[in-house]
Amino acid sequence: MWFLFALLSSVFAALTSILAKVGIEGVNSNLATAVRTVVVVIMAWVVVFMTNTQSGLPDIGRKSWIFLILSGLTTGASWICYYKALQMGEASKVVPVDKFSIVLTVILAFLFLHEQITIKKLIGILLITAGTFFMIL
Repeated sequence: MWFLFALLSSVFAALTSILAKVGIEGVNSNLATAVRTVVVVIMAWVVVFMTNTQSGLPDIGRKSWIFLILSGLTTGASWICYYKALQMGEASKVVPVDKFSIVLTVILAFLFLHEQITIKKLIGILLITAGTFFMIL
């Protein structure tokens, strides 16, 4: 089931890039990011209330709050940079560089979460890195 959600995430991310590129035309990238963020916040809370999971809010521990807040800050920074890059560059070049985060995630997961880097993952990292550079040339 995780694969289906990951695949849907990929489809929605692709649509996000195309829709954002069209929508950001003539709009300040920071303002566009703020508008997008408000929509995401509303959508997320609608889903929380529709699934009746808001009662779990008091159960979130201190460590989780800290890391969720840090994750939110890094998401915001990512979106601000992404929209600026998308406004300045071609979507077909910006998106592959943005998705280079896959490689960085695997490396960070190895360093901080002690996840294994197998030969398959290493080959994948090398192929994604090569593919990213081929896409932007």
